[in-house]
Amino acid sequence: MLNIEINEEFSKELVNDVVEQLVPILLQELKQNELPHLLTRKQFMELVNIGESKCNELFHRKDFPVNRELGHPRVPTKEFFKWLSATNQNANEINRKFPYQLV
Repeated sequence: MLNIEINEEFSKELVNDVVEQLVPILLQELKQNELPHLLTRKQFMELVNIGESKCNELFHRKDFPVNRELGHPRVPTKEFFKWLSATNQNANEINRKFPYQLV
């Protein structure tokens, strides 16, 4: 039979590592839940901290989730986060680090 002994220091380190990785993820989820369902151009630029030219570039990409049906371009928040998490390349496009890390 296999017996594993874990000392208190190891368990505290493990808990701290888990907390360090989960807090950014939970904050991201909370922030996503605070946002409106449709982001205006200005809201989107503020959220991802980009300027006009980068925003124009993204809004004209075929794979970028932008809706023009309401007159002015709007970014569906949920679809944007799906697009962002789809690949690291998308996150790099707007200089954002995805919060998930491998342990």
